[in-house]
Amino acid sequence: MEACGSAHYWARQMLRFGHEVKLIPPQYVRLFVKRQKNDAADAEAIVVAAQRPEMRFVEMKSPEQQANAVLFRGRERLVHQRTELANSLRAVLY
Repeated sequence: MEACGSAHYWARQMLRFGHEVKLIPPQYVRLFVKRQKNDAADAEAIVVAAQRPEMRFVEMKSPEQQANAVLFRGRERLVHQRTELANSLRAVLY
């Protein structure tokens, strides 16, 4: 499966039903798309990519890891906004 925003959730659901799940980074799948990008071409590229012995897969994230990632990105965004605001104020005041 291509590792996208909801892939970790769906991978966990498929694991519950006994399927073997491997997540492939999208940039690796893109290399195997031979025609115009659409769902069918993506599915074919994922199958070809997954069969490659040298393919690197993404580790599935737990719900806790995903929650921590959301908090981390939110904190990064707040720090960035604070820096922008401080720089704007500094530009106006000096």
